Amino acid sequence: MMQIPCPFCGARNESEFSFGGPVKPPRPEPEAVSDADWTAWLTQVPNPLGPVQEQWWHVRGCGTWLTIWRDTRSHDIVEGPGDGN
Repeated sequence: MMQIPCPFCGARNESEFSFGGPVKPPRPEPEAVSDADWTAWLTQVPNPLGPVQEQWWHVRGCGTWLTIWRDTRSHDIVEGPGDGN
């Protein structure tokens, strides 16, 4: 299991968290992009190999939403709250 660093509770087991998904780029104005780009932004979830910025909710702890960097190859937290993130 992963140990996710909570800035209030310290490193906690991933079972205390709920995955909120990858951090997406800001929502574009629909009239400023093509239909294909707009559909892609709405429906496609990035799944890169390597470090990914993700959101996690400490649902069984302090209730804080965290943004962390996790390496999808190893599940290692490569940067967490308080580490320049």
